[in-house]
Amino acid sequence: MIVVTTPTGNIGAQVLENILNSGEPVRVIARDPSRLPAHIRKSVEVITGSHGDSAIVNQAFAGADSVFWLVPPNFQAVSLEAAYVDFTRPACDALKRHGVKRVVVVSALGRGWPRHAGFVSASLAMDDLIAATGVSLRALTMPSFMDNMLMQVESIKHQGMFFSPIDGDRKSPTCATRDIAAVAAGLLLDSSWSGQGGVPVLGPEDLSFNDMADIMTEVLGKPVRFQQIPIDAFKARLTGSGMSEAMAQGMADMMVAKNEGLDNTVPRTPEGSSPTPFRQWCEDTLKPAVAR
Repeated sequence: MIVVTTPTGNIGAQVLENILNSGEPVRVIARDPSRLPAHIRKSVEVITGSHGDSAIVNQAFAGADSVFWLVPPNFQAVSLEAAYVDFTRPACDALKRHGVKRVVVVSALGRGWPRHAGFVSASLAMDDLIAATGVSLRALTMPSFMDNMLMQVESIKHQGMFFSPIDGDRKSPTCATRDIAAVAAGLLLDSSWSGQGGVPVLGPEDLSFNDMADIMTEVLGKPVRFQQIPIDAFKARLTGSGMSEAMAQGMADMMVAKNEGLDNTVPRTPEGSSPTPFRQWCEDTLKPAVAR
């Protein structure tokens, strides 16, 4: 039995599609099952509720062999610890109680980074909490997602611009969520691994935001440029859109760390280089989004 959390989210939905026809029984935890496509609802067991709820995870993990764990965004959380660590505590108790064998968790690059890195530090603390249960664990460690660019699709479409507090010339890895989901699905369907460790998913290339702007210009057939913004202005945008002070600060701290090289700490290897290049992602995902 494989349990999938966030089955209606960007990554979780793709994980689910990848394992659906494997022959393995699948159970999902969904706050709103109506958001699941009809063919999914017919093919899986659905537990309705939050995977931060003790009763829900105990119901879902009973008889489970493997769990895909992803913490949903909570931009109004009172603290990063509440959003990541406290949310995960009930699941850790349930993992031990029900003897779940393997967990695949969506995490982040940054293990060993010497300073606080906001969301990244909270994600790594969550990994440590899960690891302390003794379960076999694979933490998928990623840089920023290509798909995050969709949050700026309106400014790309109407202004020909996108923004970040990160230096426009800093080259870093970036990955597509489709590749994260593929790696996660492969691990969930493989019952041979044990122990605990990280699995980098780095995309095939290191690019700067200025490089990305050039690629978007070519793919979209219209000028696109990158604009770096001060970290204070970045944080103000987040709080202005309704994010809590603690979460906005966490996002800002993460961006500062990324601008100092956090995403460049893991050497690129063939095994860690996922296949989708940014240009292909722009063709497949960004271009249709801009055209809508």
